[in-house]
Amino acid sequence: MTTRKEAPKSTFGRRSTAQEVTAGIDLSGKTVLITGCNSGLGWESMRVLAKRGAHIIGLSRTRQKATDAAAEIGIDITPVECDLADFDSVVAATREIESLNRPIDVLMCNAGIMALPELHQRYGLELQFVTNHLGHFVLVNRLLEQVKRAPAGRIVVLSSLGHLTSVPGGINFDNLSGEQGYTPFTFYGQSKLANLLMSDELARRLDGSSVTSNAVHPGVIMTPLMRNLGSLRANLSKIFSMPFSRSVQQGAATQCYVATAPALQGVSGLYFANCNPAIKSIHGKNAKLAHRLWEVSEELTADYL
Repeated sequence: MTTRKEAPKSTFGRRSTAQEVTAGIDLSGKTVLITGCNSGLGWESMRVLAKRGAHIIGLSRTRQKATDAAAEIGIDITPVECDLADFDSVVAATREIESLNRPIDVLMCNAGIMALPELHQRYGLELQFVTNHLGHFVLVNRLLEQVKRAPAGRIVVLSSLGHLTSVPGGINFDNLSGEQGYTPFTFYGQSKLANLLMSDELARRLDGSSVTSNAVHPGVIMTPLMRNLGSLRANLSKIFSMPFSRSVQQGAATQCYVATAPALQGVSGLYFANCNPAIKSIHGKNAKLAHRLWEVSEELTADYL
């Protein structure tokens, strides 16, 4: 059963790779679901966890992208089409996954979009909030019973240090559409704070079960997540070449560590960076905010849960 306990300090750090943090871990017989498996951190997580013996359910916007990504590595996966910005697509994906009738040992909420230069909406809501948070909210809730069927299921949610740059108040429930004012990075930060708060509220709701939920910050990495930044990419590429940046192999380390480390069995409700517990922002520690976000998210996605 999960209990609120301290995570032991890891010997791994910001320069560790996903391959290093999973060395010696046998995932044979385990099933790992990864959203956004076709590129970046999702692709590297898929590669490494498959190498450790896990069967991967790889979600991407198209089944072909997931299939092609697995072919690059030379592994067999269960490819599933899932567009997180389309709740009908998420529902269809979960029904396909349910039909597999297998427990999910790790559900890794990895996919996302970042800092759209202009306001885009879906369902009358700002698109980063929809894609990064609500799409995963629907996915997790619909697959939760399969995670509970695993001996010690783990939910790993990719948040970001960007959650520190959220809108005033953390989550602006009065402007989830973005129509009252939109700035790319603050709304990205709001979606990443929502990821963190969802993970925390989920941990509270799962207390006493065999399932854990933790959030992670992967680090500063140049991945396809930056594809929407347009002319900003040139300046950002200079930042990503600086000493504090890291490779995709290093960036995937924390999520793979939290997904597999034996020392973290039963550890839930934490936020990790550099393979160790990290400090949450004031808003990130706000249990009342997390509870309200959960209730609002349920209302916004009620037809799909």
